[in-house]
Amino acid sequence: MTHPDPYVSPLTWRYGSPEMRELWSELYARRLYRRIWVAMARVQSRYGLVTAEQVADLEAHAADVNFARSLEIEASIHHDVMAEIRAFAEQCPVGGGIIHLGATSMDVRDNATALQVRDALDLLLPKLDGLLLDFAGQIERRAAQPCIGFTHIQPAEPTTVGYRLAAYAQDLLIDRADLARVRAEWRGKGFKGAVGTSASYQLLLEGQTDPATFEAEVMTELGLPAWPVANQTYPRRQDWAALTALAGMGSTLYRFAFDLRILQNPAIGEWAEPFGKQQVGSSAMPFKRNPIRAENVNSLARHLAQLPRVAWDDAAHSLLERTLDDSANRRIILPEAFLIADELLMTVTRLVRDLRVNDTAIARNLDVYGPFAGIEPLLMRLVKAGADRQAMHEILRDVAMRAWSAVEGGTANPLVELLAADERLLRHLDAETIRASLSARDYVGDAPERALALAQRIRETVGGEAGTT
Repeated sequence: MTHPDPYVSPLTWRYGSPEMRELWSELYARRLYRRIWVAMARVQSRYGLVTAEQVADLEAHAADVNFARSLEIEASIHHDVMAEIRAFAEQCPVGGGIIHLGATSMDVRDNATALQVRDALDLLLPKLDGLLLDFAGQIERRAAQPCIGFTHIQPAEPTTVGYRLAAYAQDLLIDRADLARVRAEWRGKGFKGAVGTSASYQLLLEGQTDPATFEAEVMTELGLPAWPVANQTYPRRQDWAALTALAGMGSTLYRFAFDLRILQNPAIGEWAEPFGKQQVGSSAMPFKRNPIRAENVNSLARHLAQLPRVAWDDAAHSLLERTLDDSANRRIILPEAFLIADELLMTVTRLVRDLRVNDTAIARNLDVYGPFAGIEPLLMRLVKAGADRQAMHEILRDVAMRAWSAVEGGTANPLVELLAADERLLRHLDAETIRASLSARDYVGDAPERALALAQRIRETVGGEAGTT
């Protein structure tokens, strides 16, 4: 009995793009099965194994997937590929009898899955490129804007907004290279039969050609290279490599989103995600402006991070020529990984493109905490003027601790005036030099130049202007 309200995964409707969901749909998979059977028949017809009329019959009905009939058959025979073969054959009175000739189920399913993964990568990589270009645009706009840096989530020395953004973008460039490498090296199983020896194809093709040539011709029809060696399945390590690259990208997006959440805290208040005019932050507290998109990224990326472990087990436990204990979880982890990655890219793209940067809060935090960062250049100037480094360090530490206590008590930072009036320092530097040393706004090293160089590298790698979608 069918429940009136069956479970539906949030990935079915809430997360991921319609294009990615369609790609991982069962209907898409069944169409790929039929595409593979047609490709096999075309090549087999070159060797006289099937007729041109049989091929034409299969081609004519390849798009007419009768999913309901296939499920009806599967309920009886408990084999999804054989059910689809029979449903397809019922539609093809001329060619139905030669469908799947010489093949084993994984010659079809693994090649179909390989095509799905490749198509999914082709859908993701342009989105990643668009995000990188959006990062480049923000980096270029903010490369030289000083802001207080944080180490241990405590105020430290200044950095720049653009340099901070460049750190995420640099990691994303690595993620892009990893995913591009997976895409470039991606392969299907090929057509090697039940245990990968191609024995069935060798028998069929005896006296005409060799199995490797036949396989190459079919894979050319599919536009997919094949592994030279495979058992009943393609090497499951390939799935692990793909999911690991996706999870790596997820870690970069996670870190950006987590930092955004920290910086959106009103106590810092420097960044915020976009907040719509009609958006509701809380059902109980109408004033709330929660970073829900960044939190969503962190939530989904945590789940994505776990999936490579399952793929690792599938690869490590692929015993002898094959086991079936990977089949059920691969139906879950592969679509989930790509749908989550798709959602992460779309969400972070919106966050980066519409990032709200509060210049007032940035200036305020620099005024409060920047003078502490100026202690280091002041110490160096004192020593260059002839002061004892250790003695000056102790004086500066003592005054800084008193100033920090004042800041914690809610008063303005008194550090600059305390040091500018300290007679022990005035013996070596005048008050104006002391004040100038404590102005940390320019104490950002070559961060602006490095940030701009990274943005330029993105544009050279990806090409084009910032995204507009």
